[in-house]
Amino acid sequence: MNRDVGKTRVLIIGLGDLGRRLLHMLIAEPGSPYEVVVAARSAETALRHANLARYTAANLGVFTSVGSAAIDLEDIDRTAEQIDRIGPDVIVNAASLQAARAILDLPAEVFREVDEAQLGPWLPMHLALNHHLMLARSRADSAAATVNTAYPDAVGPALASIGMAPHIGIGNVGNIVPALTFAAAGELGRDPAGLTVRLIAHHYFSHHVHRFGEAQGVPFAIEVSDRDTGEVLAPEPERMFARLTGELKRQGGTHGQQLTAASALQVIRALSGAEEQRLHAPGPQGRTGGYPVLVSAHGIRLDLPAGMTEAAAVAVNEECQRIDGIDSIHPGGRIVFAKENMSIMQQLFGYYCPEMVVEDSLPLARELAVKYDAFADRVR
Repeated sequence: MNRDVGKTRVLIIGLGDLGRRLLHMLIAEPGSPYEVVVAARSAETALRHANLARYTAANLGVFTSVGSAAIDLEDIDRTAEQIDRIGPDVIVNAASLQAARAILDLPAEVFREVDEAQLGPWLPMHLALNHHLMLARSRADSAAATVNTAYPDAVGPALASIGMAPHIGIGNVGNIVPALTFAAAGELGRDPAGLTVRLIAHHYFSHHVHRFGEAQGVPFAIEVSDRDTGEVLAPEPERMFARLTGELKRQGGTHGQQLTAASALQVIRALSGAEEQRLHAPGPQGRTGGYPVLVSAHGIRLDLPAGMTEAAAVAVNEECQRIDGIDSIHPGGRIVFAKENMSIMQQLFGYYCPEMVVEDSLPLARELAVKYDAFADRVR
């Protein structure tokens, strides 16, 4: 494909709610530095959404082009051919076999039962297509930075265990830090723009704290400092968390995807620029959970609180990952699930998978989908 000189070519794979929101954000800014190509399994779907986005941008006075392509991540060889043809600088995988929020469609009481299993046992749904993408990227010999939107806290380390981790994830820790910045400002009586928050936290923390306003027994590490002087400040974390279910309570569910899309845009901006940007992201370079990071086109570095080692930060996230339903991830792609969480899946759906390997993620996802769909039909 011909390319616009000086622009970063971004390939978005998957046009669900998140992929569509990100597309509109990327092209709507005047002088956008991005050349965007969108891909879906259907070429017609990709074309229609590409045109909708550019017509919307035109209504805002921005005239640009958006490319489109047909990509089915289950077809690894064809995906590799498309990556080679498109030549992206950044690939954003917004495709998954089931959205993490899908269980929100269940009746409220049933949802609460299913939610007790947490996200970990659903890993095959989010891992399978990312695994295929990374295989295709390797076959295409592409140097594109890869951004994963699907459960990156666990998908990243699962793929890192076989040497195929995406570069970075989005959302989760990146979604809760803005609220915690406002919360810290409220506790300290300071301007939020003058504060820097550094948070080490797994998906489970982000999911739990914004819903319940507390982190009792949930592992995390946090530092709040003055943005200009670096002075470390000391707002009480639980008081900060409580604000998230009070005056800082936000809309979740599908509407919350707007925040996740903004997290993705922030990561893409950083990956496209020469200067390091401070942000938060899950799964950086295949690490478990979420971290403060410094990101640029030249690479990704951790930006940990003063005195915290990388090993200590990873240990915080690995401990929290067990609460989320994944006991451990081992070299060679072996993943062991937490017994308590998997027993809930067995009781509700008849699905039982005490451990798996990455290469089995697609057939396991298909099995889980069949059993979950049958359960959902029964309870609705």
